[in-house]
Amino acid sequence: MIFLTLFITFFEIGLFGFGGGYGMLSLIQTEVVHNHQWMTSAEFTNIVAISQMTPGPIGINSATYCGFTAVKNAGLGHTMAILGSATATLALMLPSFILMILIVRMFLKYMKNPVVESIFSGLRPAVVGMLAAAALLLMNRENFSSIHENPWHFWISVALFIATWIGTRVMRINPILMLLFAGFAGLLLLY
Repeated sequence: MIFLTLFITFFEIGLFGFGGGYGMLSLIQTEVVHNHQWMTSAEFTNIVAISQMTPGPIGINSATYCGFTAVKNAGLGHTMAILGSATATLALMLPSFILMILIVRMFLKYMKNPVVESIFSGLRPAVVGMLAAAALLLMNRENFSSIHENPWHFWISVALFIATWIGTRVMRINPILMLLFAGFAGLLLLY
């Protein structure tokens, strides 16, 4: 039963997840943490971190790890969890695959149509909103700790966040280098 629910859930996320992987993160979190309670918020935060560090699109990586964790947490074992990861990944990619096959010719033919241009103009702000929602959902106590529980961890996390933002946006340092610097700083300061 969990496999069918996983498939339907991630198919819907793939169908309505405009804005790429980061836009899907808020949808994935809502479904796997809040609606189905397949994992905790802390587990989801770890999945997002691992998904960002592994090669490939973050949405697909997150679906893969979420499918594995959901089945494993259901007590079905590691072998079935691998099937859960494959199910979630396939379900997330399937809507895009089907839609691209169906509309690629029509889009090229009608892309200069005013109606099509209006639709895409309306989608742009929604995509930005979904990306902002994903960013805000990751600003939680699992990522930043709490100023009341562990002030040192909280302020170091905030400083690393600001330093990484300045490094990538202002100083144009390669994001991979910034990840390595932040990881090394976290190891030195938080271990």
